[in-house]
Amino acid sequence: MSKRNVAILCGFLVALFYAYNFTAAKEVTPEYIGPYGLSWYRVIVTCTIFWILATIIRPSDKVSLKELPAIALAAFCGVGFNILTFMKGLSLTSPISASVLMVTTPIIVLVLSAIFLKERLYASRIIGIVIGFSGAALLILLSSNAASANATDPFLGNILIFVNAVSYSFYIILAKRLTARYNVFTLMKWLYFFGVIYITPFAYTEILAFDPFTASTSTLLFIGYVVLFATFGTYMLNIIAIKTLKPSVVAVFVYLQPLLATLIALGLGKDEINLYKIGAGILIFAGVFITSLPKKAG
Repeated sequence: MSKRNVAILCGFLVALFYAYNFTAAKEVTPEYIGPYGLSWYRVIVTCTIFWILATIIRPSDKVSLKELPAIALAAFCGVGFNILTFMKGLSLTSPISASVLMVTTPIIVLVLSAIFLKERLYASRIIGIVIGFSGAALLILLSSNAASANATDPFLGNILIFVNAVSYSFYIILAKRLTARYNVFTLMKWLYFFGVIYITPFAYTEILAFDPFTASTSTLLFIGYVVLFATFGTYMLNIIAIKTLKPSVVAVFVYLQPLLATLIALGLGKDEINLYKIGAGILIFAGVFITSLPKKAG
């Protein structure tokens, strides 16, 4: 199999792992383990794996004390606050709504790049931003009366998922320089180290409330999936895809996630589709498509 085909397979697996994560996490939180407790298991296990790998691989670069504040801030946006808001939001809303809202990330990155990196916004991108955010607002506002067994507070849950997308977008901006300066294992071991520090105070009571020795096998398998496949595995596979494929090709797999998440949730009977979800999804995807169009010359 060629390197390109391997990269394409990795990209698809990343989308599939993330897509099933929406349903897998809903199977255990908040009924069997609190969202913050599950967040802690995600970061502590992933942190341990990255530190072990960094010890074995021994990358030559070292993080200076001057860089630690920048890494700590990136970890807050990309690991700590990001994972906490995602897991809490997902525990309150439905898998389909959460997966659709996550597609707003490219639009948010574009807005933040214009504000902080002074990247120019031209007319089509402004139109795309307005359309995409309209879809997100529609999904959030119309979800207020859509509480169900698998979405106890969809309005608050969708707001938290959107806040999570904003947080992760800040992380992308902050990490742009860091990824160019440091080896992936050096950077990730420190990002997750700070992530553990951020999440532990919030997760402390939920960690104590969960007893893995009395939990059912299915609960442990779902938690294991969220930790190993949807956290550590997705990052490693994504690195392989990014190294070989163009960013535009990798982005296609990001847009597959809501489709796959919807099919999985519907197939397992864990969510339901309705007109406002379809309408919001169309607006968000249209917004992402328009903002990704190249600027016309002249």
